[in-house]
Amino acid sequence: MSSFLGFGRPQPTSEEKISNVQAEMKLLTQMHDRLTKACAKKCVPNDYRESELNKGESVCLDRCTAKFFDVHLKVSDLLQQEMQNKGGAGAGGGGFGFGH
Repeated sequence: MSSFLGFGRPQPTSEEKISNVQAEMKLLTQMHDRLTKACAKKCVPNDYRESELNKGESVCLDRCTAKFFDVHLKVSDLLQQEMQNKGGAGAGGGGFGFGH
């Protein structure tokens, strides 16, 4: 369905909406996997000594996760600015539902 008198962008079909959501879910899953691997490798030793995370490991994971998302948002914002400068239509939001 398009806007008044056919001007503007046409509305996406249900199939396009589903495809977009699936693509976003795939990207979120990949981001989660990268976050988990990077922060676990950095913060949790391979030789588990305890069943629970200790204070140092918990703080490390918290900081690593915060830095990961901070970098993700900054890169996302830069890419959106670049697309806007090139006349792209990808404007808005902080990316993947996080942010501004």
